Amino acid sequence: MKNNRILGNLIKLGVGVLIGLSCTLVLADVYPSKPIKAIVPFAPGSTTDQIGRAFAAKMSELLGQPVVIENRPGANGLIGADFVAKAPADGYTILFGTNSTNAALKSLVKNLPYNQDTAFTPIGFFGSAPLIITINNDVPAKSLNGFVSLARANPEKMTFAYASTSQRVSSEMLATTAGIKMTGVSYKSGPNAMTDVIGGQVDMFTADFGVSLPQVQAGKIRGLAVTSLKRSPAIPELPTVNEALGIKGYELLSFFAAFGPADMPKEAILKLNKAINEASKSKDVTERFSAMGFETQAVTPEALGQKIKYETAKWAKAIKDAGIQPE
Repeated sequence: MKNNRILGNLIKLGVGVLIGLSCTLVLADVYPSKPIKAIVPFAPGSTTDQIGRAFAAKMSELLGQPVVIENRPGANGLIGADFVAKAPADGYTILFGTNSTNAALKSLVKNLPYNQDTAFTPIGFFGSAPLIITINNDVPAKSLNGFVSLARANPEKMTFAYASTSQRVSSEMLATTAGIKMTGVSYKSGPNAMTDVIGGQVDMFTADFGVSLPQVQAGKIRGLAVTSLKRSPAIPELPTVNEALGIKGYELLSFFAAFGPADMPKEAILKLNKAINEASKSKDVTERFSAMGFETQAVTPEALGQKIKYETAKWAKAIKDAGIQPE
């Protein structure tokens, strides 16, 4: 009897230890259990950075862990994207990417250091926004049609700035559509490019609302048109490219979304997606960025994956039509 009691106590003790260990393991595996690093592949102050920081702040509240922004700009977003593609797939390093990093680079770079189609896990969609075509105030053109006439009369003398794929492709598309030739000037960041447009070192800049709209409203540069199919409520006095030039079909939107390395844990994907979707509906985010023409949209990871396939094909066509050769 005594031996049986001892054995029973040992069994109870063993069960207790196992339960305790299993609880500890469950607690240890709950995601997220530490800060999450969000790589923004563009410079501080860029539209991607502004949107990323707003989403990161809201996600931090919802997830109970800090979502810390780290800027890794350069090469149209390639540097930051490559860093995430090669990071551990544990959900603690993610990419706040765009059409540059997750749709267009495949058609712009001959030898990407990663496979754009398989290197990333789609997580959640932030939203999309058009761009504004702007020029330096000293350029003698008051409209997009006037600028096109000026550029046509001075082949390759008019310059345009770009610091991202959307900025470059939109300008090249405009040149092809309008039958003009301009010279592109590459910059590491949108804010740096904007400084030179304001200063007159570059003539034209087609950029996100976050970078351009405040400067247009302040009168530091001249807005000519927006790249969407409809006028933007944020600046309704500007025509669309189609209206300004009397054409159809010109449209170019930037999108923003979150991605992780390939083969991320399902739990991490779903929790991050839920936080992003809730952030996209929050008053803090929608009110702040509606004035920038930014429209949020909540989607599933699967829907984002399908969107990326569509956008990759769309940007490939736009790049080919614009006559841009991969480098």
